[in-house]
Amino acid sequence: MALKLELNMKLSQQLVMTPQLQMAIKLLQMTQMELNQMVANELVENPTLDENEDENYIPDPPTVDNEGNGQEQAQPVSDLGDSDQIVAHDLQKTLDEAQPKQPEMDWDNYFESYIDGPSDIMPRDTGGEDRPGFEEFYAKESTLYDYLMWQLKFSTLPRDLQDVGEEIIGNINDDGYMADIGLEDLAHQMERPLKEIERVHQVVLRFDPLGIGARDLREALFVQSRFGENRHALASQMIEKHWNLVAKRNIPRLVQTLKVSRAEVEEAMRAITRLDPKPGAKYSNGRAEYITPDIYVYKIGDDYTIVLNEDGLPRLRVNQYYQRALQDKSSPTETRDYIKGKLRSASWLIRSIQQRQRTIYKVAESIISKQREFLDEGVDRLKPMVLRDVAEDIGMHECTVSRVTTNKYMHTPQGIFELKYFFNSGIVNSEGEGIASETIRTKIRQLVEKEEPRKPLSDQKLVSLLKADGVDVARRTVAKYRESMGILSSSGRRKTF
Repeated sequence: MALKLELNMKLSQQLVMTPQLQMAIKLLQMTQMELNQMVANELVENPTLDENEDENYIPDPPTVDNEGNGQEQAQPVSDLGDSDQIVAHDLQKTLDEAQPKQPEMDWDNYFESYIDGPSDIMPRDTGGEDRPGFEEFYAKESTLYDYLMWQLKFSTLPRDLQDVGEEIIGNINDDGYMADIGLEDLAHQMERPLKEIERVHQVVLRFDPLGIGARDLREALFVQSRFGENRHALASQMIEKHWNLVAKRNIPRLVQTLKVSRAEVEEAMRAITRLDPKPGAKYSNGRAEYITPDIYVYKIGDDYTIVLNEDGLPRLRVNQYYQRALQDKSSPTETRDYIKGKLRSASWLIRSIQQRQRTIYKVAESIISKQREFLDEGVDRLKPMVLRDVAEDIGMHECTVSRVTTNKYMHTPQGIFELKYFFNSGIVNSEGEGIASETIRTKIRQLVEKEEPRKPLSDQKLVSLLKADGVDVARRTVAKYRESMGILSSSGRRKTF
C-alpha cells in the first residue's frame, strides 16, 4: 500500500463570534434593572461613551470591523455550547436584517463627517456637588434580626448571657424558627451549660413577635396561646398536652380526654387558628416585592400597542471629544489604539442594546397576536402555547425565545405577567378548543375558594364541575394541578368547627 501526501484547499463559511455578538447574547438575558446597572457601569468605565439628554436623539454608532485590539478576539461559534451557537446565529441574522453589511471602517475619515457641534467633555456645574445624595435621606429598613437585637439590648438578661441571645437570634430563619440547630448543639458549640441556653431561649420566645425562635410549630403556638393577646387557657393546655389530637382536629377525642363540652373544645380550636404559625414571616416574606416590567401593552381602540420600558436607560452616544482626539496624528500609537478599542466597545454596546430591544419587541408582538382573547377577557381565555409557536412565527430558534422570555415581565390590561407565564400546555375541551393548563388551575382555585368549609369538594367532584364547564380532565390531572398550587386534599381542607 503506497502512502502519499496531498494538500487540499476547502472553502467554507463560518459564523465568527465577534465581541459584539458576545455582548448581544449577554444583554439578551438581562432584566431591565440589570441592563440599567450594566449601562451605568459602562458609562463610568468607558470614557468614550456618553449620555445624551436630547430625547429626540437617535444613536447612530459607527460600524466597526472585527479586528481585535489585543484584548478582545473573535472566536468561532463552534467553540460555544449548542444553545449559545443557536442564539448566536439568530442574533447575527437579526443584525444582518437590521443593517446591511458595510465595508471596513476608516475611522479617521468617518469622524470628519460625524462630528457636529461642541464637545461635551467639560463638566457641567450642577450647583450641588457638596449636597448629600438623596438616598441618604432614606431610613434603613428594619429587619427581623435588627428588631430582635434591639429587644435583646434592652432585655433583663445579664451581660454575660447577651452573647447567647445573639447566637440564638442569629440562628432564627425567615419564618421565625430555630429549625437548623438544636439547643443542645448550640450549647456544645458555645461551650456553655445547656441550662443557660434554655434560659435565654425562654426569654427570646417572649420577644415581639411572640413565639419567635421556637423550635417547632407546637412551641410557637403554645407561647402565643399562653402569653399573647389571644391567650386561651384551654387552647394552651391542648397544645401542650394533646398536640397530636389538635393537629388531627380530633374534636370527639379531645372532648372525651379533657372532660369538657364540645362547644368549649371548638372555641379553643378557633382560638388556635387565630395564632400566627410563622411569627417571623411578616418581616421577610411579607415584604412587598416590586417588579419592573420590560414591556407595556396598551389597548388603543381595538388594537394593542407595545411599548418597551426604557425608564432609567440612558440614551447613549459616542463622545465627540475622543472622536477628535483620534484624528490627532501626533498622539502616541498606544493612545490611539486605546481610544479605538474604547470606541469599538461603545459602538458594540449601543448596537447590542438596539438589537436586544428589537428581539424582545418581536417576541412580545408574537405573544400578543396569539393571546388576544386573554388580553380582552382574562385568564379564562388563555390559550395553550409553547416556545416553538413563537419561534416559528418570528423565524428564530426556541433557545433564543427561551432566553428572551426569562425573568422578563409584561404589563397588560389583565395585570403583570412573566413572559414565561404565556407558555403552557393544555387540553382540548368538548368543543374542540384548546384550554391552557393555567386556565384549568385558575378554575380549580376558584371552585375551592367558593366551597363550603365543612363540606370541601373532593377531586372527583371538581372533575364533575369542570366537565360541566366544558373542561374534561381526569381526576389524577385535577389532583396534580391542585397539589402544584399547594391546595390540600378535601380531608385536609375540611373544617369541623
